[in-house]
Amino acid sequence: MEDLKINDSIIIPAEQLVVSAVRSSGPGGQNVNKVSTCIELRFNPKECLQLPELAREKLVAANRNKLDANGALIITSQRFREQFKNIDDACEKLRNLIITAL
Repeated sequence: MEDLKINDSIIIPAEQLVVSAVRSSGPGGQNVNKVSTCIELRFNPKECLQLPELAREKLVAANRNKLDANGALIITSQRFREQFKNIDDACEKLRNLIITAL
């Protein structure tokens, strides 16, 4: 996993992003039952000092339904059949949420 560039002045270190592969749900035939292509990306905005405090607060407030018990934001992607594409998609979703909060 690489650092996530939000804009020219904000880069989220890879250490703050936790990626795990899980089995996809929904249609997809036998492949869904055998291959873990769905990606869960976890990011705790409260611990990210690279973001301004107001942006962290907005990010948490706007996405309360996507937070786990520890306050980590959970982004999922199962759009593609390849893990690496779903990782990129989940990172793009997180980037867009952060840009909106900024």
